[in-house]
This record gives sequence, C-alpha cells and structure tokens, in this order.
Amino acid sequence: MSMDRIIEKARILVEALPYMRAFYDKTIVIKYGGASMVDAKLKASFATDVTLLRFIGLRPVIVHGGGPQIGKMLERLGMESKFVDGLRVTDDETMEIVEMVLGGHVNAEIVSLIGRAGGQAVGLTGKDCGLMRVTRRMGAGGQDLGRVGSPAHVDVSVLITMTKNGLIPVVAPVGTDDSGQTYNVNADVAAGKIAQALDAEKLMLLTDVEGVLDADGKLWPRLTAAEARAAIADRLVQGGMIPKLECCIEASTHGVRSAHVIDGRIPHALLLEIFTDGGVGTLVRGE
Repeated sequence: MSMDRIIEKARILVEALPYMRAFYDKTIVIKYGGASMVDAKLKASFATDVTLLRFIGLRPVIVHGGGPQIGKMLERLGMESKFVDGLRVTDDETMEIVEMVLGGHVNAEIVSLIGRAGGQAVGLTGKDCGLMRVTRRMGAGGQDLGRVGSPAHVDVSVLITMTKNGLIPVVAPVGTDDSGQTYNVNADVAAGKIAQALDAEKLMLLTDVEGVLDADGKLWPRLTAAEARAAIADRLVQGGMIPKLECCIEASTHGVRSAHVIDGRIPHALLLEIFTDGGVGTLVRGE
C-alpha cells in the first residue's frame, strides 16, 4: 500500500472522530430492509457496520423487514399476496407464515451475520417482554387488513438492558393486542415507534433509493419536518416514499434528534451517513 493511501485512511479516521465523540453511548435505531437484506455482499457489509458501531461505543438497535422473504414463502405454499396502501393483508393463515419468516428465518440470519462479523446480537420479536402492544390497523376507507397492527404502547426496557450490556438487539416487527393475539406491523412504523420510546439519537431507514427525491428526481439532502410536510402536501414526494417520510417526521418531532432515509444498496451506507461530513441520503430534523 502506498503512503498516500495510508495517509488517506488516517484522514478518514480524523474526519470521523468528532462524530464518534458526539454519538458515543447514543442509541441508533436502524430499520433494515430492501436490497441490503438480499445481496450477500451488502448483508455482510451491514453486519460489519453494525458491529463496528457497537465496538466504538454506539448502541445500535435493529428492526428488520422481510417482505420479499414472506412473499416467496407464500408463493411456495400456493398462497396469494394481497396489499392495500402498501400494507400486506394478513389473514390468520398468512399471519402464521409472517411470524415464522420474520421471527424465525430472517431474524436468525441477521443474528448469525452479526455474530460472524464479531458482534453479539440477540433476536426477539415485539411479542417478547411486552415490547410492542398493538391495536388493529385499518386501511384507507376503513378496509379490513386482517391481522395488521399499529403500535399503541412500546416498552423498551429489555432493549435498554441489552444495549447497556453490549448486545445488539434484532427485532422482528410482530406485536400482540390486549388479548394476546399476534399482529404483523410495518417495519418502518415499528422502528419509528421504538426509536421514540428509546429517545434515540437517530432513526435510520435503509431503502432501495438514493434518499427522499423531489418530483424531478433530485435528492433532498436535508429537510425540516415542516419542509417534509409541505413536500408531501404539495405532492413533491411520490409513492412508497411518502409513508417513510411521514415516519421520519413523526420520529423527529417526538424526541428522536434526527431521522435519515439512506440508500442501503451502497456498501457501508450507515457509516457514510453517521461519520462523514457530507453524509448520504436525506436527513430530517424536527422544527
């Protein structure tokens, strides 16, 4: 390796130092989904990044999705996937598959990946230790979505205990109602509510796009909550980015210092957003 390359590595570390100091012992909630959960290299990169965050003193908490994996399993079983407003319609039979895939296969794989990267992760669902109590969520116009839940109460005591002891919680977005019935919860929404309950420093949503894009396809690097609301109202933000941006608005106005929408297709996107001056993706702050 040339001396110039060595010096460049040192420069990168120096640039990261103020952020390491600022975010030491702070909680970062990461919604893990999209291409970063499918591509083998990106999965390994994500696990390494999360492990590094833990070792330099941050407290990462992962909330993962698993829509494509659920869809594949339903297809294998000859069951149809139905969506309303981007939410999976979840009847009793589908709920069994959702819980098996999210709380079993996907969760265990993430824990294993972090273990291979040198971290100590523990998998759990929103059902464990009363983490996520939900109410039934209805679709637009009151359409019944089945067992789709909206978080009503989040008890993060178990997550605080884990992170204080150097562990990385990996949460599957499944919760229960007051009667103990299991519900499927949108992973972005679950991550946002958990970030609020933890009084997190950051909420980071990994997506398959560059960040929040305007109507012309240009990236918004920074938005206040007011600017984000205006962008939605003026239809400058389209499609599936709207609920993600709404999640960032709610989190950033309810105790989370900043919310980020970043491109999980970029290797080490988490580190680039947290520890570099320029960052990547879109940062949303409250008023």
